[in-house]
Amino acid sequence: MSDCSSKKKNHIAQESSRGGNAMSRLLGGYDFKTFICLFTLLPLSIFFIYLHGQKFTYFFRPLWQSPPKPFNILPHYYHPNTSMDLLCTLHGWKIRDSPRRVFDAVLFSNEIDMLNIRWNELNPYITQFVLLESNSTFTGLSKPLAFAENRHKTFKFVEPTRLSYGNIGGGGGRAKKKGENPFVEESFQRLALDQLIKLAGIQEDDLLIMSDVDEIPSGHTINLLRWCDGYPPVLHLQLRNYLYSYEYYLDNKSWRASVHLYKPGKTRYAHFRQSDSLLSDSGWHCSFCFRHISDFVFKMKAYSHTDRVRFSHYLDPKRIQDVICKGTDLFDMFPEEHTFREIIGKLGPIPRSYSAVHLPTYLIQNADSYKYLLPGNCVREIA
Repeated sequence: MSDCSSKKKNHIAQESSRGGNAMSRLLGGYDFKTFICLFTLLPLSIFFIYLHGQKFTYFFRPLWQSPPKPFNILPHYYHPNTSMDLLCTLHGWKIRDSPRRVFDAVLFSNEIDMLNIRWNELNPYITQFVLLESNSTFTGLSKPLAFAENRHKTFKFVEPTRLSYGNIGGGGGRAKKKGENPFVEESFQRLALDQLIKLAGIQEDDLLIMSDVDEIPSGHTINLLRWCDGYPPVLHLQLRNYLYSYEYYLDNKSWRASVHLYKPGKTRYAHFRQSDSLLSDSGWHCSFCFRHISDFVFKMKAYSHTDRVRFSHYLDPKRIQDVICKGTDLFDMFPEEHTFREIIGKLGPIPRSYSAVHLPTYLIQNADSYKYLLPGNCVREIA
């Protein structure tokens, strides 16, 4: 009996020895310090990717996404003391006997100041203002009908007969699915706006402006297009790109605003590229240009790119104020460009501009009311 027990113990010892030898061979060549480094660096690397992974996908964007097809950029001529006949001729177009009708259509959220600047800039040239707002954001957050609340206070200069206004419930009356992509809701609202434009009485060959509220065509650009014939039926507008205010000039690459010679059954309201033609220097795009810190927080949570708010501290009012005055990125992201040269060239804070020349007329005429949009006034209101 003792012999059997002894043999069993010897067998177990031999097995343990072989297992230990196998482990030694597997880990051969590695010392204790190596394993400490490995098990320290691996979690740190995972944590770093969690913190900055989205940033690096933007930095390496040139590796997985080709630049878009270049636009055919049309020269833009203007001087206030030049006749419309000459301006049309300089562009290679012909002047009309009478100006065509113009419809300005926007989806509205809560940008009262921007809408006021926009409509005052365009007011002399617009036949019909078309505005649609919803009681919820693209991400499903409830919100007040801000335009309806301010309509008679701020926008008295727009006669009731020149305004086609509509409001819809979130989802356009459909059941919104949990976790639904915000761009689905955005597309439903744009479809609703398309119907409102038709109800506003638009007809073939009328000029239709498609752009977000903060993408403001210059008045003289729209006046040119309503008086001239000969330009492409769908024409994108190159706008000067600003961030937070007209103090931080980014570039001239804003192109999503467009004008259309309306074609029944063909023209659809959209905010993507619909043509290869781009009219140079046609207005201003001022993104995240708000008076109150609370409006920054609201938009960061409300607009379609809500996935960029990766951490709750991004919404901290003190951080937002600091970002605005430094001219850095609210979402701590790399520039959205298609070449490494452009990305590297835009790294860091946006240089301040001290020029308030060639800005919307109403903004300059009412500078005291809109100081936060002009150079030297980065501090926002807390209320």
